[in-house]
Amino acid sequence: MDGAGSFWSGETLGERLPDLIEPFSADRIDCAAYTLAVGPEVYVSPSDQSVDPAQVTVRRLSEEEAFTIPPGQFAFLLSEEVVSLPADAIAFISIRARIKFRGLVNVSGFHVDPGYRGQLTFAVFNAGPVPIHLRRGQPIFLIWFARLDRETKLKKDGPVHRGIDIDVITSVAGELQSFAGLSKKIKDQEKSLGDRIHAIEREQNYYRGIAALVLAVVVALSVNWLKDSIAAKSQQPTVQSQERQK
Repeated sequence: MDGAGSFWSGETLGERLPDLIEPFSADRIDCAAYTLAVGPEVYVSPSDQSVDPAQVTVRRLSEEEAFTIPPGQFAFLLSEEVVSLPADAIAFISIRARIKFRGLVNVSGFHVDPGYRGQLTFAVFNAGPVPIHLRRGQPIFLIWFARLDRETKLKKDGPVHRGIDIDVITSVAGELQSFAGLSKKIKDQEKSLGDRIHAIEREQNYYRGIAALVLAVVVALSVNWLKDSIAAKSQQPTVQSQERQK
């Protein structure tokens, strides 16, 4: 741990983290990083499949309960562990590579200030084409610690942070349209428009049939009337000739 700005080694993590992370497990040390797990709260932004987007809020998870983040949606994930940063260190956070490769991107801050105490909230975005399935207790976050050149007095000072801050939920409340959701809506509108066009075509064909039937009746009546008129006119000279003979 010689020199300011140097990252803590796995050995240093093993020595110092039992006092800085609760609960701590030596098995979670990954080279020069420590792995944090998904905690008891999660918020996933509502999609077009939500019944009432305005009613979607923080969700409490039971032990090992699973949840999904749909494509194109944001989520706030809480760490299971409470992290305490000493005055002589700063921490950096990210998501494990195998989770990133599935499309989950960390869009929150990438560092933890000296003096911070509490659970960590990760803001993430599913940039992939399919839902991402996670569960409470799943180790998906990484945290690295680096030494400052001295203990700083310019540090966070306050109560232990627990749970997801409701204020950050308010800023992203409401339905977020993903590309998949928009594509589905466009297809639904195309289908609805196609159904309406087919209905109009059927209605037009119906009225065309009625018009053709009426026209046929009119033509038939006209032909019969014309025949009767011709027959009546052809009979008039015969009647007149018979009257002269009388």
